[in-house]
Amino acid sequence: MIDHLIIQFDRGLRTLFGEPTSVRQTPGADLPEHELSDDERRHAAGLMRVNHCGEICAQALYQGQALTSRDDAIRESLVRAAQEETEHLAWTEQRIGELGGRKSLLNPVWYLGSLGLGVLAGRLGDRVNLGFLAETERQVEQHLSDHLDRLPQADQRSRAIVEQMRSDEAEHAATAVQLGAADFPAPVRKAMQLASKVMTRTAYWV
Repeated sequence: MIDHLIIQFDRGLRTLFGEPTSVRQTPGADLPEHELSDDERRHAAGLMRVNHCGEICAQALYQGQALTSRDDAIRESLVRAAQEETEHLAWTEQRIGELGGRKSLLNPVWYLGSLGLGVLAGRLGDRVNLGFLAETERQVEQHLSDHLDRLPQADQRSRAIVEQMRSDEAEHAATAVQLGAADFPAPVRKAMQLASKVMTRTAYWV
């Protein structure tokens, strides 16, 4: 038990302060870096900071959900999805650096809050656990579509990253549904949307 807790603590530290790596090539890495105005660069960096923050939250959610899942197949699915989210973390962190931006100062807060939500979702049973995952990924997919509308057209590198992330998130949601995700009622979905808005608007600036 102690060894398991140490492993999970180490995983949290690596997520927050380590240097994530990606097996897949960063989307858009072969595209030219078009010139952006200072305002466009700041705006793109802010949006990618939000996306990086979302991936910090995803790591914590998956970690908490996997810790409390009762089904081996579901737990393995959560671990695989978390591995893809680690790649997203690497892509967004790299792009933030290229744009001259910085990561959110509140990442430890987002991580701990999301870890707690993941543990709670897992405690409520695997159908609820998967339902939480599916709804989260649907909302992330919508959020990424909004970012594609808001990113500067000339910033093809950021756009390529966001497009691939959106595709991966849609696949994660579909997998959760196939595994038996519960369908959340409208009030729960609205509450999740409200919490997401608070995080994204704060992370854009802080």
